[in-house]
Amino acid sequence: MSDKKIGLSDTMKAKTEPKSFQKNPITGTKFTIAISSAKGGVGKSTFATNLALALKKNDCKVGLLDADIYGPSLPKLFAINEKPESDGQTLKPILKYDIQCMSIGFLTEEQTPMIWRGPMVTSAIKTFTKKVSWKNLDFIIVDMPPGTGDTQLTFAQEIKMDGVIIISTPQEIALQDVRRGIRMFDKLKVNIIGLIDNMSHFIGDDGKKYAIFGEGGVKKTAEEFKKEFLGEIPINPVVGKQGDLGAPIVESKPDHEISKLYIQLAKKIKSSYL
Repeated sequence: MSDKKIGLSDTMKAKTEPKSFQKNPITGTKFTIAISSAKGGVGKSTFATNLALALKKNDCKVGLLDADIYGPSLPKLFAINEKPESDGQTLKPILKYDIQCMSIGFLTEEQTPMIWRGPMVTSAIKTFTKKVSWKNLDFIIVDMPPGTGDTQLTFAQEIKMDGVIIISTPQEIALQDVRRGIRMFDKLKVNIIGLIDNMSHFIGDDGKKYAIFGEGGVKKTAEEFKKEFLGEIPINPVVGKQGDLGAPIVESKPDHEISKLYIQLAKKIKSSYL
């Protein structure tokens, strides 16, 4: 009998080592791309919706899955106020802006808090990936919840994700969590497409660039982990205004400079997969 004592660190390490899971693709789509942020409030959902619309403008057939169970944003960002149809076996995505959409927010009242434990969240995710009748899609964009919890683990372990884009603002408090997110996806063997520096700066009335959250942190983090830096998206009040109106900037103002950034990124993603 070994005299070695198993300490707490050994026990925790054993529990956090990734296991081998059978990863299944989402039926009805060619590729699944997750949009993740380790920290909340960095513009992840706004990015996900505008990227989906930008892929559509690059002649792709696109679905948008709002997997942020505790804080769904898609009903507001797309101004969807209806419930999906069901045949008793599957849910039919709601079509808006030629995007097939699904969100827990379509099934609950706007002011209802989602007081769910982990197993219920996992069950909801499985429903959205296995019991939604996605049809003939090139891409599903998955708006993940912030952090590295149950939803991320369920997706990474059970769903074939073809890539993940990590969104962050440049301040260090956000980047600390980004590093944890990168390590999680690497450990779970999920391809990280790259990092986006969101709300990187704004241009003042004087024409000068103001990096109010710091500068260069996301790019440095990408270099630190040998990941691709996908670029910066500056702050612009029009982006928030159009999101609040349920008409995201890429759809409502496709010639805006911010829209052009999304459309160019979508073109790059399309060329990498299709």
